[in-house]
Amino acid sequence: MGLNFSLLGNLVAKGCDPGLTANGSQRCDDIDECNEWDSARPCGSNATCFNTFGSFYCHCLTGFVSTTTFKFTPLTGECKDLNECLKKPQVCGSNTICLNTIGSYICQCQPGFNVSMYTGRCADEDECVWVPPVCGAQGICTNTPGRYTCTCPSGLSNHGNNSAPCTDLNECLEKPQVCGSNTICLNTIGSFNCQCQPGFTSNLTNVTRHCEDEDECVWVPPVCGAQGMCTNTPGRYTCTCPSGLSNHGNNTAPCTDIDECNEIAGICGVGGDCQNQKGSYSCLCHPGYSNYDNKQAQCSVLTCDQFKANETPGQTVPGLAGLLSLMRNSCLVLSNSGDAAGGKLTGEVLLENVFTEMDRLLSHDILSNSQEVSGLLGTVEDAMRLIGPQLRDNHTTNETDHAATELAVRRGQTPPTGPISLANDNARLDTSWETATGSGTYPGFALVGLVCYKTVEKSVNNSFQYLTDTDTDTATATASKLSYQISSKVVTAFVSNPATDHLAQPVILTFKHLQVRAESAEMNYTCVFWSEGRVHEEGGAWSRLGCTKVTSNATHTVCSCTHLSSFAVLMALYPVEHTFELRLLTWLGLSVSVVCLLLCILTFWLCRSIQGTRTTIHLHLCVCLFIADLVFLSGISHTQSKVGGGCRVVAGLLHLFFLGSFSWMLLEGVQLYLMVVLVFNTTIRPLYLYAVGYGLPLAIVIISAITYPDGYGTTHHCWLSLERGFIWSFFGPVCTIIILNVFFFIITVWRLAQKFSSLNPDLSNLRKIK
Repeated sequence: MGLNFSLLGNLVAKGCDPGLTANGSQRCDDIDECNEWDSARPCGSNATCFNTFGSFYCHCLTGFVSTTTFKFTPLTGECKDLNECLKKPQVCGSNTICLNTIGSYICQCQPGFNVSMYTGRCADEDECVWVPPVCGAQGICTNTPGRYTCTCPSGLSNHGNNSAPCTDLNECLEKPQVCGSNTICLNTIGSFNCQCQPGFTSNLTNVTRHCEDEDECVWVPPVCGAQGMCTNTPGRYTCTCPSGLSNHGNNTAPCTDIDECNEIAGICGVGGDCQNQKGSYSCLCHPGYSNYDNKQAQCSVLTCDQFKANETPGQTVPGLAGLLSLMRNSCLVLSNSGDAAGGKLTGEVLLENVFTEMDRLLSHDILSNSQEVSGLLGTVEDAMRLIGPQLRDNHTTNETDHAATELAVRRGQTPPTGPISLANDNARLDTSWETATGSGTYPGFALVGLVCYKTVEKSVNNSFQYLTDTDTDTATATASKLSYQISSKVVTAFVSNPATDHLAQPVILTFKHLQVRAESAEMNYTCVFWSEGRVHEEGGAWSRLGCTKVTSNATHTVCSCTHLSSFAVLMALYPVEHTFELRLLTWLGLSVSVVCLLLCILTFWLCRSIQGTRTTIHLHLCVCLFIADLVFLSGISHTQSKVGGGCRVVAGLLHLFFLGSFSWMLLEGVQLYLMVVLVFNTTIRPLYLYAVGYGLPLAIVIISAITYPDGYGTTHHCWLSLERGFIWSFFGPVCTIIILNVFFFIITVWRLAQKFSSLNPDLSNLRKIK
């Protein structure tokens, strides 16, 4: 605007033309428009400005072209990038790729071409001389301009890709019937060989399509024995044994008779009688003994007293009586006792019934003490020991909403050997069949089982009072300063071996953590088991005895234990000791904050000229923060008064006034929204302000205190407890307020942008938002 007035003055004073300026009253001098602007070039960054007398013109730089004439002004044209790659003839020459850039271009050789060191141009690259050969050791390479072709000899192929190396063609896979029926195809490099399958023969050197069945039933001596019946089939034979003979499941073995009752001493154990059968035998168990319906297994002692309700620690648990009754009746049936009621159930049906009873019990969340937990864990372990040998399959799994189990059973005359692993989504058990059988009498089967309880950890998350750093196992040990928390699902590991208090080889248990968290100076993981006899009058407690941690990361912990029981992983939380510098910084910062808040309160209260809805909100926001800071400074660390209630009062006041601070912040967001959206009706009645600012936090605190009064105050600070999710009585309202304020902010910005757009339609979106 100033330049226009200056030019107008020049025109009036002297009458100079545009582009000239008056020099005195008689002279007009040229204006150098190219240097008139300090920051922005009149012709842009892609052109050069040339001054002329009374005017100027623009000329595009190399690599750019004018949209109009060679010489132009910003009003008549502009410079745009010149795409040299479209020129004819091509600027880069043959066998090249032209890449256009702003103001220039780049030349690259096409694939298969390289820059020649002699001519500097793109010349063909001979891939056939590469090492290793591009077509393989036996392929024939033919070079062509920009590429090459591989030709494969017989027996080799590149599978239709003539630039791929030649590899061996597996005729046995490509042509399944190349050797004909009853043959075995053997692939070789570049060729293949054919052989007859077992049970077939040929008298020709080249056996292709000439393999015939061999009749093993005419061999001498007879393959099925003197009395066995041989049946020839294509490629094999089958032995059928008459009554009194057996080939013991191998239908290609000769038929022989074995009197197991006489040849194997004590085959049925002291509690059973052996009856020989033609080709087999059966064990008949005495009352009080059982072989779990495995007629070829030894009869071992079976007691059912563990399922008596009046002798079980968890007899008062509602729902456990039905489980005990079910298992006791099944046990009595197996032990050939006359006291059994009802018919016999299969192992699979019994397992389903047990898990149904467990789900019914655990779904009500009624395990209120450690005695009831011990009753449940012990009963389920005894039930699994009884059910496992009755299962038909060697591997059985079952999962419901509250529990999951995996059972492995091995049966036979000799004890099984080797490793065995069982796993579910939350834990893994690694042990051996030698551990499952033990050093005692082998009963004809071995059992390994793993039961995972999906909800029991909630009921045993407070039985840590006798855990100490020194792993002492005395009931009088004082509680450590450590705090503990269950960090995995509770699992029960068991085997058929009854003597598992001191295992010769430890078992390995891998637990998945309930939450992802790595060990640190404030926390580490520890392996524990549920000891029922540790504190007899309380029913049970967690103990470290015999369990050690092998390794641990953020998601899993591996434990090694020398006995079997119910196990879990605990988080040992160490109290964080605040340094003197941190405490000093906290005190100084909060002290300065209290002084500043007091000045703000006095300002908003005494300056009547600024009083209104906004200042009222700011006043009470400062009051809440002022009181919260004072309470924090005076009582946050007075945890020794938790029993008397002083610490709970401090925690309650902090809860109230910090929530109040956020409530007044919410009111400030609402008031800002009203100012922008409603404009003329922005006043909020004080009653509504106080109801939201103080009434809402007070209601939340009262409800929280009634619901869980022990949630106020911890052993470390006078604040809200993390147990039972009580901290969410603060986090929940705070997160809701933050979300609402973000919503009000977005609406406010959107309405302001609309208003600015209506005032100035040419305003850009970016400037509207700013």
